[in-house]
Amino acid sequence: MLNKNDKAPDFSCKDQNDNEVSLSALLSVQNVILYFYPKDDTPGCTIEANEFTALREAFANANTKVIGVSKDNCSSHTAFINKFSLDVDLLADESGELCEKFNVWQEKEKNGVKKMGIVRSTFLIKQDGTIAHAEYGVVPEGHAAVMLALAQAL
Repeated sequence: MLNKNDKAPDFSCKDQNDNEVSLSALLSVQNVILYFYPKDDTPGCTIEANEFTALREAFANANTKVIGVSKDNCSSHTAFINKFSLDVDLLADESGELCEKFNVWQEKEKNGVKKMGIVRSTFLIKQDGTIAHAEYGVVPEGHAAVMLALAQAL
């Protein structure tokens, strides 16, 4: 698991518009909140994406870019964004490489059944590439406001 003060793993991944996005390029101009979620257009993931969207301007004022990551493909991300008028970029980690780098691909248990999946997690990464906050097992409701306060405190 990654922790506060660890160096964030660099990556390059496609966003909803099929554009290549790298952490190093993002950090050259701002802090980054990277949040991992299980699946587009599911209840918890929709709550989280809507709350980050609602606070987008405040995050921008805190010099922080919010980016979501799941294993869904680019077209799924585009449909999710359009359906809910989301204003966050979403990365398509179809290979799971990014999930592995951030240690969010873990065994989960639901109704007594164990399977691998994305553990909802968020990382606040400072422009110097270090992790200011790492949280695994995030509860979606109210999480964006907590992350905003942390970003504003940087």
